[in-house]
Amino acid sequence: MNITDTPLGELARTIPGATRVFHAHRLDFCCGGKKTLDEAARRRGLDAQQIATELQVLRELGRRTDTDWSAADNATLIRHILQRYHDKHREQMPELIRLARRVEQVHGDRADCPNGLADHLETMLHELETHMMKEEQILFPMLARTTPRMVDGPISVMRHEHDQHGEALAAVEAITQDITPPADACNTWRALYTGLAQLREDLMEHIHLENNILFEERRTETA
Repeated sequence: MNITDTPLGELARTIPGATRVFHAHRLDFCCGGKKTLDEAARRRGLDAQQIATELQVLRELGRRTDTDWSAADNATLIRHILQRYHDKHREQMPELIRLARRVEQVHGDRADCPNGLADHLETMLHELETHMMKEEQILFPMLARTTPRMVDGPISVMRHEHDQHGEALAAVEAITQDITPPADACNTWRALYTGLAQLREDLMEHIHLENNILFEERRTETA
């Protein structure tokens, strides 16, 4: 495998720990999983070869400390997605909205205040909830019984909505100066940005598991 010419999604799927490297370099391996490492790195002004070296070290270690979800059957992977990500998003989003409203109320007159963030998060929550309900009620029950090839239409819709979630995350980053609090930010402001950083990581991992593993044809048969 030539790492620099390999799509990010494939690298994330096959190299244990690759997603942590991608998070560190801010490379989108979920919605942007079809881009090669070389292409994605050039777009961000990064050294693709340096990142490839980091990934090669991980590959040579050969120890998978995380669960290899590419080896799991659809039913098992779906249960993990529901418990780890769907439930988590429903827990974290309302609290982030509450914190954002508080920051805007108290610091709204500051130029660096993330004004408009609370409304944007509310829109994100609505769109994410609608998306998750479609997966839970329609797509996931189908995938628990059959293969992605048999439900290509619904999967295409979900992939498109994943792209929209990625755009929503990019808007969060724009509003918050890349989720970086000012030096004199209060505790509420810092707690908000800590939660936003966790949301970004969780949502990217969530989309990666679906786009690059669940929605792809694999050797593992469904249970």
